[in-house]
Amino acid sequence: MKRGIMEKRDRVVVIGGGIAGLSAGIYALKAGFECTIYEKNAIPGGECIGWNRKGFHIDNCIHWLTGTKKGTDLYEVWKTVGALSAQTEYAPLDSFYSSVEGGQTVTLWSDLKRTERELLAVSPEDEEEIRKFIRYVEYSKQCIYPAEKPMEMWGIRDYIAMGKEMADFPKVMKELGKCSIEDYSKRFRSPLLRKLLCDYLPKEYGAISLLVSYASIADGNGKVPMGASLQLSLRMEKKFKELGGEIFYNRGVEEIVVEKKTAVGVRLADGRLMEADYIIPAMDFYPLFHRLLPREYMPAGLRKAYEKPEAYPVTSGFQVAYAVDEHFACGETVFVDIEPLEVGSRTFDRMYVKAYGYDPVCVKDGRQVLQTCITQTDEDYRYWKSLSKAEYKEVKAKLVQEITRRIAEKYPELAGKMDVLDAWTPLTYERYCGAYHGGYMSFIAKPGSKKLKVNGKVKEIRNIYLAGQWTTSPGGLPVAVTSGKFAVQRILKSQKRDIAI
Repeated sequence: MKRGIMEKRDRVVVIGGGIAGLSAGIYALKAGFECTIYEKNAIPGGECIGWNRKGFHIDNCIHWLTGTKKGTDLYEVWKTVGALSAQTEYAPLDSFYSSVEGGQTVTLWSDLKRTERELLAVSPEDEEEIRKFIRYVEYSKQCIYPAEKPMEMWGIRDYIAMGKEMADFPKVMKELGKCSIEDYSKRFRSPLLRKLLCDYLPKEYGAISLLVSYASIADGNGKVPMGASLQLSLRMEKKFKELGGEIFYNRGVEEIVVEKKTAVGVRLADGRLMEADYIIPAMDFYPLFHRLLPREYMPAGLRKAYEKPEAYPVTSGFQVAYAVDEHFACGETVFVDIEPLEVGSRTFDRMYVKAYGYDPVCVKDGRQVLQTCITQTDEDYRYWKSLSKAEYKEVKAKLVQEITRRIAEKYPELAGKMDVLDAWTPLTYERYCGAYHGGYMSFIAKPGSKKLKVNGKVKEIRNIYLAGQWTTSPGGLPVAVTSGKFAVQRILKSQKRDIAI
């Protein structure tokens, strides 16, 4: 249905200027809508950002970006929203991560053949499982995130095409679909290989998650754009503005106004009502359904995830950033044993260090940023939340001291030469993004639990279309950017218009 030149265009209001919100805004403009984004913070990006401390840039988000391989539907989405282009430069990285144990190091290289040779050299007794692991990672390259349109709009041809593209991946799902990373690691005899498999993701997560993540790296579909996370978000903001969109910062939304079961606008923190024909909340769903909308409208699957955190855990981290000599080379991301470290009621004996010297934005005056992370869970979040402000500050400072000492023990050349830039906790993500339990990704469905997928609409309220990484577990940037596109496509379908944008 074509519209007259003088006809008033429908107005879309997007809540949140993160990756999902910017994507929704860009696609709304491309579809012919007017669009305004309201973002409660001072910059775009949500969790896909970085910040400066003591003149150094700390990158908060991208460890790898799924969708960097040209020819994939997801790459086309990233290109459409301005995040990537033919001129995009990528970091010269050649591995996923490394693990160190007992004086030995083993690495998951981008080159699968190189990985296979190294694993066999380390543990020839695991030859059968190693070769199967490499083969299953190769099969997992076929697991491509669908980005053309929401799956409820798929037809029989779409499913047939997916079946052809993923001819071998079902073999991986059949054998490992209900297997945790920890259980999978027990198939290997080598203690080092067991550590390797359990280091990157929490060991209770599904083994498929690790295989698919590594496959994206090995397939050239998980590169790291130069310039860090914030610059990617700023490129999307630029694209949104070039298309005629308006984005307002430091403008929090306090309420979605509903009249006769139809969303008619949003009320800002200053009390103003901003009218809208369609509203796309691109934000964490916990504050959405506990503050902006009554909890009764929360989708049943989402409510189940909140009520059963043991089946749907959330991951966060206690992280520290340092400035160190730019010539320090530890590898790209390296996991090491550490003297047991207590955080609340839990004890940790592994952590990683990552040097960012590969990107000039993280290098200054002969020094580079070095970051580390202690993985945090729902239980850790509750611990941090229980502390008073004074206790919180004290615990943070003590942990920074303890972590700094442990890094110096592993890398003596850094002793006395690490300048602490910043430290942040799950509460940082909660404060800045409203993130449920400080999660920097969505819920992770453990083996045996049904994968969370939130329908793109809110039942009983018209004109609200959901976006954001919390729409589908495990979340992350691919879910966020495609969810913005899908929200607009759902609006177009409701208007009986062509969804191709």
